[in-house]
Amino acid sequence: MEIDQPSGLSKPGDTHSPETPVSPVLWTIGHSTRPIEELVGLLQSHGIQLLVDVRTIPFSRRNPQFHQKTLAQSLREAGLQYRHMPELGGRRKTRQDSVNVGWRNAGFRGYADYMQTQKFWGGLEELVNIGQQSPSAVMCAEAVPWRCHRTLIADALVIRGWTVHHIISASSLKTHALTPFAKPDAGRLTYPSEASSESTLRLF
Repeated sequence: MEIDQPSGLSKPGDTHSPETPVSPVLWTIGHSTRPIEELVGLLQSHGIQLLVDVRTIPFSRRNPQFHQKTLAQSLREAGLQYRHMPELGGRRKTRQDSVNVGWRNAGFRGYADYMQTQKFWGGLEELVNIGQQSPSAVMCAEAVPWRCHRTLIADALVIRGWTVHHIISASSLKTHALTPFAKPDAGRLTYPSEASSESTLRLF
C-alpha cells in the first residue's frame, strides 16, 4: 500500500522503541459520486469498521446511495457500523469578529470560527472516543480532502497527537500534515493571518 507521508512521521511497519509511543490513527474519506460498493470496498481495504458521517445534511440528490438510511443499511449489510455526527458538520457561518483570517475561503473560515465553540470540541471528544474503540473513518461528500472541512477536523486531531490518513484509493493514503498557518494554543486551534503569525513569532 502506498502511503504519502510528510517528513518526520514513521511509516507503518517501522519499529518503535518502548520510549516512542505509537499515535492513535483515524481515517477520512469523501463519497463523491462513487458507487456504494466502491465506498464499502475502500473502507474494508483499509480495515475500517465504523463510518462517521460529518455531513450537516446527510442526503444527496445526485447520489441517492448516500442518503443516510440507504447508506447505513448498505454498511450494516457489509458488517460495518454507521454514525452521524452533525456536531462536526460543515456549512458554518463566518463571524464578523473572526480571528481565522488566514482562511480566504469563507467556508473554511466559517468552520474555523465554529471550531472555537464548545459544541465543536465536544463533538471532537466524542469522535476521539469512537476512534479509540474501533478503526473509524470520517466521511463527507467531497472526494478531495483539502477541499473539505474534514481537513480542519484532521488539524484538530493532529494537535491532540493523532495520525490522520486521507483515503485516496484502495492502495493509497495521504497522511495529514497540520495546516501551515494553524496556531495551536492550549489544546485549541486558530488560523490567524500569516502576517500575524510572523509578528507573533518575532516577539519571542
